[in-house]
Amino acid sequence: MKRGKNYQDSVKLYDKLKLYDPNEALKLSVDTAKAKFDETVEVHIKLGVDSRHADQQVRGAVVLPHGTGKNVRVLVFAKDEKIDEATAAGADYVGGAELVSKITGENWFDYDVVVATPDMMGVVGRLGKVLGPKGLMPNPKAGTVTTDLTKAIAEIKAGKIEYRLDKTNIIHCPIGKVSFGPEKLLDNFNTLLGAVVKAKPAAAKGQYIRSCVVASTMGPGIRVNPARVTE
Repeated sequence: MKRGKNYQDSVKLYDKLKLYDPNEALKLSVDTAKAKFDETVEVHIKLGVDSRHADQQVRGAVVLPHGTGKNVRVLVFAKDEKIDEATAAGADYVGGAELVSKITGENWFDYDVVVATPDMMGVVGRLGKVLGPKGLMPNPKAGTVTTDLTKAIAEIKAGKIEYRLDKTNIIHCPIGKVSFGPEKLLDNFNTLLGAVVKAKPAAAKGQYIRSCVVASTMGPGIRVNPARVTE
């Protein structure tokens, strides 16, 4: 596979075989970001669990201290007075059953997070096959099924992200923009990793964090020493 000149220049700045401390890795992720836009920095964490077993699932949400640098669009399913609460809290879109046909009929996905009150989950459940594969289905563990819409929307807008395993037992999460600089990215990194470690299932055996990589959108993956991410 032929790589671009910027990527090839970035690769010269680090050792592909070395395991870096988190602060070093994040500085390198900033230094190797050569794109003309403000690249997102992501963390990819391989866990020593088996997501096929219900007692080894790792899923939750955490508010990053410096946010993600992204303007998050929130869609809320609610009714009665909760519609007014969601609107006042800053939700971008609010509605009820009428949104189901808009989503399914118009293939409408101009939002990043979906929140619902518990009494609307019967309606939202019809969208499981549509929202589920996109990671948009509201979930109590992620705090997106709630009666406290004001708090939920405020946290999401402030930088709350959801983390969960994919089928290969890896968690993929954004932790900010290159423009944040290494220090703010490290704060966000430590907050995310702290939440993932705290969420370790009792059924997990052996080494929990098998590997960890940080990378900017267009940059190379920088390997982080798993032994240092839990300190």
